[in-house]
Amino acid sequence: MSITQAATTIADAPAAAADALVPTTPHSTAPAPSDRDAVHAGETGGILTINVAAVARNWKALAQRVVPADCAAVVKADAYGCGMEPVAAGLAKAGCRIFFVAHVAEARRLRGVVPDATIYVLNGLAPGTAAAYAEINAQPVIGSLAEYVEWDAFRIASGWRGGAALHFDTGMNRLGLAVEEASTFVTRIKMPDHGISLVMSHLACAETPGHELNAKQVAAFRELRFLFRGLATSLANSSGIFLGPAAHCDMVRPGAALYGVNPTPATQNLMEEVVTLNARIVQVRNVLRGASVGYGAAWTAGRASRIAVVSVGYADGYLRAAGEGKSAQAIVANRRCPLVGRISMDLMAFDVTGMAESRVRRGDFACLIGDGITVDEVAAWSGTIGYEVLTGLGRRHHRVWA
Repeated sequence: MSITQAATTIADAPAAAADALVPTTPHSTAPAPSDRDAVHAGETGGILTINVAAVARNWKALAQRVVPADCAAVVKADAYGCGMEPVAAGLAKAGCRIFFVAHVAEARRLRGVVPDATIYVLNGLAPGTAAAYAEINAQPVIGSLAEYVEWDAFRIASGWRGGAALHFDTGMNRLGLAVEEASTFVTRIKMPDHGISLVMSHLACAETPGHELNAKQVAAFRELRFLFRGLATSLANSSGIFLGPAAHCDMVRPGAALYGVNPTPATQNLMEEVVTLNARIVQVRNVLRGASVGYGAAWTAGRASRIAVVSVGYADGYLRAAGEGKSAQAIVANRRCPLVGRISMDLMAFDVTGMAESRVRRGDFACLIGDGITVDEVAAWSGTIGYEVLTGLGRRHHRVWA
């Protein structure tokens, strides 16, 4: 179907506008509340510290790796749970000028932080939202002919001259125009005001370098680059950067790697850790030999034990699956202590048997992420990936940006 044919299916395309605190340690007292965070430190169970400088250093390291390609930054999902506004400001200060989000509402938030940056919206043009893009000067990532027709109709009717990206599906089978539809745009890009600023695709298996789909997608995108020569192109996500120059094209789009998730799971993580999660100990209690702890009596003390109960659970983003017979741990008074029992909505317990009472007290903190426990390690305990762990952490904790 051509653009002209697609246009006939859409009548009159709609257009409508749519705290810098010192991170706590296991023995520190609660820090003073931050005016920048609505959740005060003394009123919540966990303190999530985000090292914005480490995010910026990760971005710089990736940008240097892909020279001469540009390096954008993906800050969708509240910068993977790390706080869009402070993270984007830190990245902009480091030199990042191109950002990707998932929704136009995220783009609106981001525009207030980076007034001169280029912002792309990955999930495309929802019906009737073209005017919202124009209002904040954001660019939709177009993934279908219907989206393109509506966007183009709005540009013609309004006189807005903002750009858009074309997303082609080279093997993900999720979003994107079919590769066969690329020829539809060949005539269009010869026009003076075609409005296409970027041609992109998305790798499905980049974290597995030897996967055969990587080579197929790189080859398919190479053909697209030839058709759209003269336009900027982008293929690589965080892991794709490590597939080498053939995947770098004109721009890379790292996301999770910026926040410390390992983009090369089979090898050493070259990224700096970014987040630290400390959970408040609300009670330290003795457990008799043979007594059980938590829902379902899933753990029974094989000896007289002492446990520290912390005020973080699955409602705080620490996944319940990490307590289902896995080896989840926390750092309590500089020692790794195993999780005992199931993780409940707001609480979990760790075995601190043998530690002096003066070392583990009510009001102290247990480190759930940090001090050697990585986001990827927590993800492995939970049977998931670091992305899911990160994006679930920001809802209830007091967040500190260092």
